[in-house]
Amino acid sequence: MKRYLIPLVIFIVLVGFLAVGLQLNPREVPSPLIDKPAPPFSLPQLADPQRQLSQKDLLGQVWVLNVWASWCVSCREEHPLLVDFSRSKLVPLYGLNYKDKRNEALAWLKQFGDPYSQSIMDADGRIGIDYGVYGVPETYVIDKQGVIRYKRIGPVTREILDAKILPLVRKLQG
Repeated sequence: MKRYLIPLVIFIVLVGFLAVGLQLNPREVPSPLIDKPAPPFSLPQLADPQRQLSQKDLLGQVWVLNVWASWCVSCREEHPLLVDFSRSKLVPLYGLNYKDKRNEALAWLKQFGDPYSQSIMDADGRIGIDYGVYGVPETYVIDKQGVIRYKRIGPVTREILDAKILPLVRKLQG
């Protein structure tokens, strides 16, 4: 009887872990980068590859980094919201064009609108790895000291923008 009890207890524990895991939202994966300095980068600008942009250039301001690509279907879903958001000029929005071809990225922005103060090219995905990018799109809110304060995996929705990103940006700017 005892030899059946131990496997039964192990099975019940495993089912418990599975049940808890199924209740988690994969879009809310906690990032180990939250409250840590944004990883350094110096990348060519999409519009002018002869010019570089680094995270040091952005110190002293709150900014939003959106990781996107022309081949990304979900990026197209969130893009109209980002275009609208950028018009508010509440906070600079920078694009990190991820594993994309420059000409395709430029054509995509021309077709759908360019919400970004600047876009930088991460053609080989190395900076994306440093930022812990799971896939595109992803969005980060970074404070004046260059510390990551928020990460969104997946498309930004109106609800996420209104409930999380905008209040955080206003708090960090205050």
